[in-house]
Amino acid sequence: MSTDFSDDTTAWPVPTTPAGHDPALLALAMRDMRLTWRARGVLAELTLGYLPGQKPTISDLLSLTRDERGPVAEGRGALHTAVTELRTLGYLTIETTTSKIGERLVVDLAPAPYAHLIPTSVPR
Repeated sequence: MSTDFSDDTTAWPVPTTPAGHDPALLALAMRDMRLTWRARGVLAELTLGYLPGQKPTISDLLSLTRDERGPVAEGRGALHTAVTELRTLGYLTIETTTSKIGERLVVDLAPAPYAHLIPTSVPR
């Protein structure tokens, strides 16, 4: 099943080049075993999925309908749980928008050097 969203004028613009985050820090964050897979996915989307200054607010994400999110999308509670997890570990901060309509999720990869990684050899 392939869906082409390139002509969807209602979608947020998709970056054509990687975001300005340090790739080594992002790799550490993506492997941080303190994070659930769900939280890693949210962090990856917010880090790589939007142009600078174009990131959605929490309200934007929570207001998406089930049809807009897609047939396998998780609910609002799942997003809230992942955001809370990321905020607790310091990967996300909340920034109030200038219009005061919603809050932006700001990615901070500063905790990544302290990530809990899988050991290189796991005894079996």
